[in-house]
Amino acid sequence: MKTKYIGNAHKGYAYTFLSWFGITSLWVMYLQTQGLSLLEVGLCESIFHIASFLFEVPSGVLADRLSYKLDLIIGRIAAIVSAILLLFGHSFLTFAIAFVFNALSYNMQSGTLEALLYDSLKIDDKADKYPSVISNINVFIELADTIGVVIAGFMVHWHFEFTYVIAIIVSVLGLGTVLIFKEPTLPRQNNSSPLTTKSIIVNSYQTLKVNSTLRYLMIFDSVFAAFCTAYYYYFQSLMESENFSGWLISVLMVLSAAINIVGIKMTPTIQKRFTQRTFLVSLTIILIGLLLLSWFKWIPLLLLLFLVSQLLMSMTEPIFSNIYNEMIDSEQRATLLSVASVMFSAAMIFIFPLIGWLIELQSFYTGFGIIGIGLLIITLFITKYFVKIK
Repeated sequence: MKTKYIGNAHKGYAYTFLSWFGITSLWVMYLQTQGLSLLEVGLCESIFHIASFLFEVPSGVLADRLSYKLDLIIGRIAAIVSAILLLFGHSFLTFAIAFVFNALSYNMQSGTLEALLYDSLKIDDKADKYPSVISNINVFIELADTIGVVIAGFMVHWHFEFTYVIAIIVSVLGLGTVLIFKEPTLPRQNNSSPLTTKSIIVNSYQTLKVNSTLRYLMIFDSVFAAFCTAYYYYFQSLMESENFSGWLISVLMVLSAAINIVGIKMTPTIQKRFTQRTFLVSLTIILIGLLLLSWFKWIPLLLLLFLVSQLLMSMTEPIFSNIYNEMIDSEQRATLLSVASVMFSAAMIFIFPLIGWLIELQSFYTGFGIIGIGLLIITLFITKYFVKIK
């Protein structure tokens, strides 16, 4: 059988590298050089997640109702606008608007590229290749982010603003990559009555309401990812307070990326050898253990815990993506994948400031230790509850 859309996978790798190029990863330092206080920087992060929360489902609906390519095109244009505002802006309001466009850019591609690639493989009867493709996608994300951070690190004390010039150029190249994608068109179950925006939303709600497994998986995924993300960002504050040298920070980030890539390549094997139940239980135990061990003020141990937290996050993303795509119909795929991202944004809005407040009130070690105890208690309660029901 002649394949028509398999080339989208290779184009997806190029797009992924360009859209995840981490040249602006040091945005906290950049905003401080532009005169923003840490409070204002934190507000920008909050604005990003609130905007992401509002944009996520509409972006998925747009992909389901119109086309995947249109979503990705809008996303790259929003990324360009965001970079321009951050490059030429000189006020908190301008930077806040830039973060709104940044959130729009993130939401437009969140789940959309994965849905496009899955449908492309499905048309060519290659859906079984999706775990490998999504694994490669995450490898490119790690490579792009690491290379971008390394370049940005060299430019911190030398024309820091030029990082956003590079970001604009890379986003334009990413836009060009989107234009050469071939839009996959899977046949609908009922071509006589085209899906409306309302029907997509209603069907998605009904799917989550009826499919409790999918609903619980999305909740678990969002909370787990939020804790790992918070650990990453707040660990940077620990590195600053403990006066980590520049070379140590660079080596740590490069080592983390290398370990993450190895972990990502192992995800297809993990999916074959572990059941969903075993996988989720293992993640829960490891996360709680990681948080509890953070209470010990021993830098070598904390460095190891940081690497483990990032490895877990990089491995779980492609695994959950594959699980979702297998459980969701094509008509609702982009919308429901967007719902998963909405749950992550909601988790970040509450979990991120809570952990920050605990760290500010106590310390990095005590803050995450308290969170670990809280998660342990909640997990034991939930386990007892479900065992009782069973």
